Amino acid sequence: MLSLALPPIIPREDLFGNPEKTSPKLSPDGARLAYIAPDEGVLNVWVRTVGQTDDRVVTRDRKRGIRMYAWAYNGRHLLYIQDLDGDENWHIWSVDFETNAIRDLTPFLGVQAQLVAMDPRFPEEILVGLNLRDARVHDVYRLSLTTGALVPEVENPGDVVGWIADPSFVIRGAQAATPDGGTELRVRESADAPWKTLVVWGPDEEGTAYGFTADGRSLYIGSSLNADTEELRLLDTATGAEETLAANPEVDLGEIIFHPTEHRVQVVGFNKHRLVWTALDPEIADDLKALEEADPGEPHLVSRDLADRTWIVLYQQDRAPAAYYLYHRSTRQREFLFSARPKLQQYTLAEMRPVSILSRDGLTLHGYLTLPPGIEPKSLPMVLNVHGGPWGRDTWGYDPEAQWLANRGYACLQVNFRGSAGFGKRFLHAGDREWGAKMHDDLIDAVNWAVSEGIADPKRVAIYGGSYGGYAALVGAAFTPEVFCCAVDIVGPSSLRTLINSIPPYWEPLKKMFTVRVGNPETEPEFLDSRSPLYKADQIVCPLLIAQGANDPRVKQAESEQIVAALRERGKPVEYLLFEDEGHGFARPENRLKFYAAAERFLAKYLGGRAEETSAQETAL
Repeated sequence: MLSLALPPIIPREDLFGNPEKTSPKLSPDGARLAYIAPDEGVLNVWVRTVGQTDDRVVTRDRKRGIRMYAWAYNGRHLLYIQDLDGDENWHIWSVDFETNAIRDLTPFLGVQAQLVAMDPRFPEEILVGLNLRDARVHDVYRLSLTTGALVPEVENPGDVVGWIADPSFVIRGAQAATPDGGTELRVRESADAPWKTLVVWGPDEEGTAYGFTADGRSLYIGSSLNADTEELRLLDTATGAEETLAANPEVDLGEIIFHPTEHRVQVVGFNKHRLVWTALDPEIADDLKALEEADPGEPHLVSRDLADRTWIVLYQQDRAPAAYYLYHRSTRQREFLFSARPKLQQYTLAEMRPVSILSRDGLTLHGYLTLPPGIEPKSLPMVLNVHGGPWGRDTWGYDPEAQWLANRGYACLQVNFRGSAGFGKRFLHAGDREWGAKMHDDLIDAVNWAVSEGIADPKRVAIYGGSYGGYAALVGAAFTPEVFCCAVDIVGPSSLRTLINSIPPYWEPLKKMFTVRVGNPETEPEFLDSRSPLYKADQIVCPLLIAQGANDPRVKQAESEQIVAALRERGKPVEYLLFEDEGHGFARPENRLKFYAAAERFLAKYLGGRAEETSAQETAL
């Protein structure tokens, strides 16, 4: 009866395979459009002339696919980053449109490159961070796009985790990790001047620098000093005086949009249930209004030419995949470009409904409930889908996992538990030292809410997640075995002690933040072990599916294998998938499809939902 009432099955390929096209970006002069699309089954960058159909592929990746790229301001080069099988040692590559040459600009084995800054007034150069001298920290280099020459710019003193260039393309700002787990903002007057400390955010405060103003005398910052939520402020670098430009008492500063050439913030967004934009610049207010009135989805400005005549706007909806439009400012008219996954238009997608849940100790937990279309939402099998981070959050919009689960007949509940980012510093730091404790209580309270509302069948609830969400799935199975009938862990740590002791070298300056927020493996190993599912493996009774990337630099392969071994020693049911060419998540579509096929079979077996037939390719991989 369940399968008959539900709409047709959406193929996994349409949900989790490569998008047809995605991530469009305008060239600086607005004459060309780049986007990511498959070439021989692998995501690469394509370019066409705006208004024409002369599309051609310009990159030649043949394995993991390209996911992040940018136009260089000289108009001649396109830049992209790529790592090796998920190791996160990113290299910066360039494509030369005059010669068609593809070049690795940072060809250092085992070194991670970071794009620090680009500026249209310095079109032939970029500033990059490299942990070439010391694996733990990134120094800044000036990189010539024409010659490939790298010139040292700033040496990291050992604690800097972020650099800020001014409008003269000089590194004049630095964010450093402090010994107590906080953050320090430093500035200098010139490349030769000494550094001075301008702001210190303690371990219980939140703050970051976004960029200098056009005159180089002030910085746009986000700060929660003397407030609960992070506000957009203007900070005078000479006096330290701050002016609040935008704030919301319920949620932190979310997205911000800078003018393409003038180094000023034009629009800010705040996100409680859905993203709400506010125009700070009157010149853009009417454009924002026109975009919001043209479509029920959330508009996101993802690209614009330097003349600011043409924009690319992404619309996010819950019941439709990403849709991209050209927006012409002179007429305030939109021109449809493409949908990322047009095949989904033929299927019935589910509504993602914002919900608010009261925790047992009085916190309001904001989250999202996605219900199967076509059936009564009563006593359904449910998947509690836990986000990673944990210092991130779930947001409203098209979510392929939520749609997949709802289509298969499950209620999908996503909750922003304490420790999630975006809801003020008190809510964020209510999660400090609460891994496996009050953070998990919030998840159980969310399950109990769904049961009390009559939505979820208490005997058919699964817990599922990746990274921190994978840890939460293991905790759910080990700490509250009576709640969940099965669990799915994707690249989740099983021991907090071994997790912190094996963080990547370039996270070393942030290690104190981990010890403050999670626990210190050197001084309190017993505390961390008490919050680690590995040491409660004997309490696990429900079946588990565990998936891991062999090259994951954040959550090492050992995290999964040690709990798999502990479960198998005890004769506990566990299925283990190891992907030899993946890292912290699954970039290759063939690996994603193999994982989701296995997860679908697993959930159907223990929750009773439906499943698409597994293809020979998915079982043979």
